[in-house]
Amino acid sequence: MFEISWSELLILGIVTLIFVGPKELPVFLRTLGKYAGMMRRHANDFKAQFDAAMREAELDTMRDEVAAMQVRVNSEVMGAKHALSDAASPPPSQPASVPASLKADANPQPVVTAAGLNAPDQVVGHDLAMPPMPAPPRMGS
Repeated sequence: MFEISWSELLILGIVTLIFVGPKELPVFLRTLGKYAGMMRRHANDFKAQFDAAMREAELDTMRDEVAAMQVRVNSEVMGAKHALSDAASPPPSQPASVPASLKADANPQPVVTAAGLNAPDQVVGHDLAMPPMPAPPRMGS
């Protein structure tokens, strides 16, 4: 910070010794050290307050960014919900109709597999029927 060479420090020490005197030099150096310590503490306090203000400013910008991101995500979620609800409901001008491929047969017939006849609830055209699930094992007594 200060560019003081050894020769300049020596000249400063000799001038101080001449003006203060050898008897008062320890008291002068002690006082000088006390004021230098106070200045250092004030500088550190200022730096800490400045750093805290910078962190708070960064925190405020981060909060603003998160709030903007939440608004963006919420708008996208609402748009997706509207798109799903629009896609799920039929247009109001056309009546809802079931495609012929999804209609159940009027006369269901049992399906025959390699093991023989399946349960009567499985009929031709219904591939979504699942066999009953076994009961979960009991834990403890």
